[in-house]
Amino acid sequence: MILQAADDLLGTEPAVLTGALVGYARVSTRDQRLDRQTRALEAAGCIRIFADKLSGKNTDREDLAKALDYLRPGDALIVPSLDRLARSLQDLITIVADLRRRGVGFRSLKEALDTTTGGRLVFHVFAALAEFIRELIVEGTHEGLAAARARGQRLGRPPAMTSEQVRHARDLLTRPENTVSSIARLLGVSRSTIYKYVPELATGRPAVEQSTARAELVRYPPTFTGFDGASLQR
Repeated sequence: MILQAADDLLGTEPAVLTGALVGYARVSTRDQRLDRQTRALEAAGCIRIFADKLSGKNTDREDLAKALDYLRPGDALIVPSLDRLARSLQDLITIVADLRRRGVGFRSLKEALDTTTGGRLVFHVFAALAEFIRELIVEGTHEGLAAARARGQRLGRPPAMTSEQVRHARDLLTRPENTVSSIARLLGVSRSTIYKYVPELATGRPAVEQSTARAELVRYPPTFTGFDGASLQR
């Protein structure tokens, strides 16, 4: 997502911004007054202002979604300060990149950031920050994986069968009356899983089947009928 944001930030210059100025304000739970923010946005020329009365940690910012949906190519989004718009630098870059892709300008009054006048440099800065965050994420992921391996932690999906289940399957397979299907049902796995975790089955199962056949001969010996009609047992 961050890499895509960087590409959007360095894309083709948006069209000349001649549309409406749309304001967005937000207050946290510690400051429930919007008056100062709305006055600043009105003084900046905003014809419409959207406002959320939520904590920045709350992801359900309904009025921000409405403001972004209201904007059209050529419009500009005005905010009192960057922290009123985004929860994090990554969030800020994503929003600004999306605005640029749509041909919408962006201005933050407190930080004096304005993409509508000489915005190319501003977008380059945002793109550099996006790449920086992406590299941090990749580096942090690699370091986390290396630390987990060093601790002996197993990575990836959990095994389909535990070592205890594998031992149990091997014990059951020594009994000729048990089939792979019945053992799989008993352990709650598939036949292919049994074959995967007990690879000797690929070569050793015929011997088990032969043992089963021999056991069947012992239990049920074949009978022959003699010439006089008497049954003979071998």
